[in-house]
Amino acid sequence: MNNKQVAVLSIPVIVAALGYFVDIYDLLLFAIVRIPSLQSLGLSKVQIASDGQWILNMQMIGLLIGGVLWGILGDKKGRMKVLFASIIIYSLGNIANGFVQNVTQYGAVRFFTGIGLAGELGAGITLVTEILPKEKRGIATSLVAALGILGAVAAFFIREQFSDWRICYYVGGGLGFLLLILRVSVHESGMFKDIEQANISKGNFFMLFNNGKRFKKYITAILVGLPTWYVIGILIAFSNEFAAKMNMKGSVDPAKAIMISYAIISVGGVLIGFVSKWLKSRKKSLYIFYFITAIGVLWFFKLQHADASQMYMACAVLGFGVGFWSIFVTMAAEQFGTNLRATVATTAPNMIRGSLVLVFLLFDWMQKENISYVNAGWITGVVTLIIGIIAVMLSEETYHKDLNYVEE
Repeated sequence: MNNKQVAVLSIPVIVAALGYFVDIYDLLLFAIVRIPSLQSLGLSKVQIASDGQWILNMQMIGLLIGGVLWGILGDKKGRMKVLFASIIIYSLGNIANGFVQNVTQYGAVRFFTGIGLAGELGAGITLVTEILPKEKRGIATSLVAALGILGAVAAFFIREQFSDWRICYYVGGGLGFLLLILRVSVHESGMFKDIEQANISKGNFFMLFNNGKRFKKYITAILVGLPTWYVIGILIAFSNEFAAKMNMKGSVDPAKAIMISYAIISVGGVLIGFVSKWLKSRKKSLYIFYFITAIGVLWFFKLQHADASQMYMACAVLGFGVGFWSIFVTMAAEQFGTNLRATVATTAPNMIRGSLVLVFLLFDWMQKENISYVNAGWITGVVTLIIGIIAVMLSEETYHKDLNYVEE
């Protein structure tokens, strides 16, 4: 396929966006139904917080393992095969989620589902970056990420529509199988076809570590996205806990906070694609959105004794800031050759999702050292933002990069 003839809103881009929509629906569904689902299993308020964190960590570990698995297979077997296989696994996982009866089963099924979810975004972004010309791919990948992120909004309204949280998981599984039908119309990347039969190393995960330059690129490509899951997995997912600790007036529904933030992430995700095109720079657009994220974090922790409505406003600002997620994944794909591109584009976002486990360890460790819940929260945020900014500074600019090459 001649990529210069492919429009931004082409069938592959639309299907990739719908795939990510289902991915995000399923990825955030536990956070959205965490409280009612764990209440129905007989857990106390304290257990809902602690066991809920454990279940979320199990999902993130699944994403981490799945990211490596699907990334390697994406470069060895093709982008489309990964998209088909991963969606079958996470669709079955979500249906299974509707049958869990205790916390152990819940964690095990979320782990299995996480493995499946890990393949969707990276393979989709790799496919889109390879079929569109460089002047369009930033906007196209931003649209994929932005439209896909609305899956979290859909998950919230599905939860509001049905009193039984189990139905929300059945809906997610059904959406996944419907997506399989749409995937039939999408063809494999031409760049992958060009190297499919070539005698070169494809999907060799260890190539990312046996060369100093590649290793640096890979680590920085991952760490650029670190603040995103600090914001989503700690601040927004546990916004009700922070609101209570900060003596805010009224109650905060974390599911509503997730819905609002993800609706605005979608806006930020589209806008950063155009900002990147206007500035002709991925890195400059990232600096702008990092600054917005920092403002959101600062506002979040200034809400002592404030009204609950202000928490939702702060979550909206945070959501807009971490809309840079779309450019983060695009940069990861752009930094490596065709024979390693799916490996990187799939592992990088899932390494960041999985890093939430480490971020939680830092957050929990500080509390054990007698640092308050709120202070531990903002200190963790400062650490992740500093690491992310340093990673951007050390990353290469990829806006003008030609992607038709291989790593040797």
